[in-house]
Amino acid sequence: MQVVITGASRGIGANLAQQYRNVGINVIGTSRNGGPQLHPLDVTDSAAIGALAQTITTPVDLLVCNAGVFLDRPLSLGETYDDAIWADSFATNVTGVFQTVHHFLPKLAPNAKIAIISSQMGSSERANGSSYVYRASKSAALNLGRNLAVDLAPKGIAVGIYHPGWVITDMGGANAAITPEVSAAGLIERFAALSLETTGVFEAYDGAPMPF
Repeated sequence: MQVVITGASRGIGANLAQQYRNVGINVIGTSRNGGPQLHPLDVTDSAAIGALAQTITTPVDLLVCNAGVFLDRPLSLGETYDDAIWADSFATNVTGVFQTVHHFLPKLAPNAKIAIISSQMGSSERANGSSYVYRASKSAALNLGRNLAVDLAPKGIAVGIYHPGWVITDMGGANAAITPEVSAAGLIERFAALSLETTGVFEAYDGAPMPF
């Protein structure tokens, strides 16, 4: 089995990579700056994604689109939301996901799976205000995943969209509810359960269904 994970330098992505490696699964991990066991990749650079995909010579069984940013965390309504915050957030959290899937499609094995890390904050039914840019981008990632699920099902490829939980990371903060290890372990179980029968699912790391 071979797994590709974007945004694998820390937090959830790093723990996903390590837990897969611990059981002998080959992992191709990426991060913006590269590093040990990591390929340098900025997911906002479509050409770079394509170049990395071209270097892969064995089929990919699972593609995990994990790279993401939360650039408007400190902002509140009435403050200045620079255009760059919107553009950079969507370039990473939405366009980056699509381009990763697009470029890696020819490298996917028969019956491969795609996992998109979104968030419960992308749920329209859980609109609790604030974090407008992040919420909008994660909602778009959810919509993207649902539509990819429809188009890729005839090719035998299942797509799942996941809320990783409120995780103690740079993004989640020190007061979050669970560790990256717990989130990653749960997500790995969810990825294993994903099938064409459940393609398009939106659920949490612990299997709880997420409202759209």
